[in-house]
Amino acid sequence: MPATYGFLSTYPPSQCGLATFNAALATHLTAGAAGSGVVRLLAGDNTGGGIALDRAAPRVVHTWHTDRSGGWVAAATALNRFDVAIIQHEYGIYPGDAGAEILPVLRALRVPVIVVLHTVLTHPDPLQRAVLEQIGAAADAVVTMTDTARRRLSTHYDVDARKITVIPHGAGSHNDVPREDHDRPHLLTWGLLGPGKGIEWALRALALLDDVEPRPIYTVAGRTHPKVLEQQGDAYRDSLTALAGDLGVADCVRWSDVYLEPAELSRLIRSADAVVLPYDSTEQVTSGVLIEAVAAGIPVVATEFPHAVELLADGPGLLVPHQDPEAMAVAVRRVLAEPGLPGRLTGLAGGPTLRWPAVAARYQSLAARLIADRRPLAAATIPA
Repeated sequence: MPATYGFLSTYPPSQCGLATFNAALATHLTAGAAGSGVVRLLAGDNTGGGIALDRAAPRVVHTWHTDRSGGWVAAATALNRFDVAIIQHEYGIYPGDAGAEILPVLRALRVPVIVVLHTVLTHPDPLQRAVLEQIGAAADAVVTMTDTARRRLSTHYDVDARKITVIPHGAGSHNDVPREDHDRPHLLTWGLLGPGKGIEWALRALALLDDVEPRPIYTVAGRTHPKVLEQQGDAYRDSLTALAGDLGVADCVRWSDVYLEPAELSRLIRSADAVVLPYDSTEQVTSGVLIEAVAAGIPVVATEFPHAVELLADGPGLLVPHQDPEAMAVAVRRVLAEPGLPGRLTGLAGGPTLRWPAVAARYQSLAARLIADRRPLAAATIPA
């Protein structure tokens, strides 16, 4: 019989990148087979953009309400019903200081555990470092999605390097969606919106493209991040619309305050002439947006955040310094103007390995190895 998997993470209809990742991995890893399930993390302030999250979601076998104390006990019990536990880790989704309440879950699990790290900080605070090192000690395997993250984890943290496996972030299949013809060049940024996205630098770059004919259209698609909305309201989005007006590009920007379903997202990505990732972060080792753009064959102009440097340096995009609208404008101009450049930029070697079926197959192989490693230990504990 195929192995069963217990997934611990946020999960749709929660609207965040982690939930989307977890749902895609669960879909492709289980391939419709019965027996696997999701233990969903749900914060009390997560409204999912107005969607009632208390209703049952596909595959969900238990909901861990992270605003209630002691919820880890039932979460661990639920995960122990499966052959393998696959746990997504990101700062801010688990209770406790630095998300420390994930630790008793890990210690209570009797099945092999794969922990997927979405963030590996270069300069964590002492508690963040301690929690991540204890996660590494308790897990049977730790997955990073880039080699940059693997090197960072093995260099800056006391984690057994033999436990670390690099499996890339998966991407959907967008190429079956036809390209749309349009009258004006189309630039695109999407994802949950909040400070650090760097949209202000892309707007300034857009203003420097005033001699490009016809003028490009720049779409900024995505809801404001729920935690940003809770703490700051829509101040960041409002500041961007004001800046667009001040720069004289308001008529060139389309704001799409929605969370896109996969089919809608595919159509939007395939309509773009370039994806612009103007992120401020110098820490970001994983970007699902970047992977989706590359997999869709759309040229990327990105700041030099770690995942972009690793993925784009040899192929499917152009890198620019952080907070440098002049350099960004030059790169966008090149993508739009140079004949044949998009085809050369999107020739990423091994592109099919980024598709979700190939990524899920690597998780399946890792899980099978962990299960096999456990069998001799289990046999040794059975009384003669």
